[in-house]
Amino acid sequence: MQDTDSEQYGLIHALLLDGSGGGRPLAYADLAGLQLAAQESIWLHWDRSRPRAQDWLRRHSGLSAFACDVLLEENTRPRMLTLPREELLLFLRGVNLNPEAEPEDMVSVRVFADPQRVISLRLRPLRSTEVVIRLLSEGRGPKSASELLLYLAEAMTDRVDDLVTQLSERIDAEEEALEGNERYTPEHDSMLSLRRQAAGLRRFLLPQRELYGQLTRHGLSWFVEDDTEYWNELSNRLIRYLEELDMVRERINLVLESEQRRLGERMNRTMYLLAIITGFFLPLSFLTGLLGINVGGIPGAEFPYGFQVACLLIGGIALLQWWMLRRLRWL
Repeated sequence: MQDTDSEQYGLIHALLLDGSGGGRPLAYADLAGLQLAAQESIWLHWDRSRPRAQDWLRRHSGLSAFACDVLLEENTRPRMLTLPREELLLFLRGVNLNPEAEPEDMVSVRVFADPQRVISLRLRPLRSTEVVIRLLSEGRGPKSASELLLYLAEAMTDRVDDLVTQLSERIDAEEEALEGNERYTPEHDSMLSLRRQAAGLRRFLLPQRELYGQLTRHGLSWFVEDDTEYWNELSNRLIRYLEELDMVRERINLVLESEQRRLGERMNRTMYLLAIITGFFLPLSFLTGLLGINVGGIPGAEFPYGFQVACLLIGGIALLQWWMLRRLRWL
């Protein structure tokens, strides 16, 4: 829970990691005189929109002016920067699960890390931090600053996994409906929305995958020995998600192409039937029009069975047309 002073300063969470997987919360007033033991680390999570949080970062965090400027940039993308004294800046993106938000409108978290400190900043709420806090409260959380970075990245990647799975399941349902029902018409706007989500996710996941790859190749001395393997695993997971997103986009295109092909076939079939009907009734319309003109000299006008003969003639012509169309395999 936040105390009032911490909330005023924009300090969302302050946790002291005990080095054994647990952590205890700190208040804003505890930060000034805090001394860390060798096995301890501290995690400070701030709301970067608060002026007091920005003031603390510039005046009391001990970070360089360059690091503060980069952390407080208005817009950024997933990337990694190494600073002197083996300090690290990470810019990560997570799925936006806030109410009435588009998931592909991803949430940014900016992180400064050194051997015993992790300072993270966010603008909008991020569920991934709540996962790490819960693990720390249960004594199953990260033991060091380097592990805390991994836990944050893994929690954010898990959210991506859920969203990619949802997109795949939605396109699966559309494909099954399209194959099972010839009259089924997928919603064009829904398909475009799916494609837009896949493109938006890919836009941010691609540089984040490169970031994980950099951490795999260029680990710092204060990283735990097996951290490189976990960063590599996260990089491989993002590669798989990117491949899945590419597949989702291709499948959406195939669904739209299939629907366009079906619409074209229906239109061609309709025009074909109209052409057959028009060709079938054209001679009959000519005869009835010819016999219906109001002038003298119509053959059979004085013949008592003239009407029956005309009907038989028209019926014969109709049968002849039907036979010819069948022979030409137009029917």
